[in-house]
Amino acid sequence: MKKHRKTNKAQGRKSRSAKDRAGTAPQNEGRRSFLKLARNLAIGIGVVGGTGYVFASNVRNTMHEHDLTRVGNGRATVVQIHDPNCSMCLALQRETRKALGMMEDAELDYVVANIRTDKGQTFANRYGVQHVTLLLFDKNGELQHILEGQRGAYQLRNAFSELVSGRV
Repeated sequence: MKKHRKTNKAQGRKSRSAKDRAGTAPQNEGRRSFLKLARNLAIGIGVVGGTGYVFASNVRNTMHEHDLTRVGNGRATVVQIHDPNCSMCLALQRETRKALGMMEDAELDYVVANIRTDKGQTFANRYGVQHVTLLLFDKNGELQHILEGQRGAYQLRNAFSELVSGRV
């Protein structure tokens, strides 16, 4: 007669449940992997899409700000003669934007003439000005005032208010 090993009932249950778990584990793991992948793809698409939107919006705003054809379009316009490598020009740009932010509901456009481009250099030469300069144009595109050098936001706001009201 053969000797049979005695099996413990608990041990038999453990082995069966381990077999059951082994049989369903790949299915659960596959589903979990798929859900993780779907979640990560959704997050990635959101991040890439958001970044693309911000980048495209920034490019569109920059192009609009550098459009010199907006001078004389029926709105008073401030044109900054600007060199992007000049620290004084960057400071004037910050102060100008701050002053424009203080102007509530003013019919005023802000345009940047970059002297590093042909169009910007031609525009600056037409009016005989260097960088760190603001040109104030009325609604008809006629030059009303030239502000040369660094100015504070409050001083600029007063000049812009006079331009909009037609007192310049």
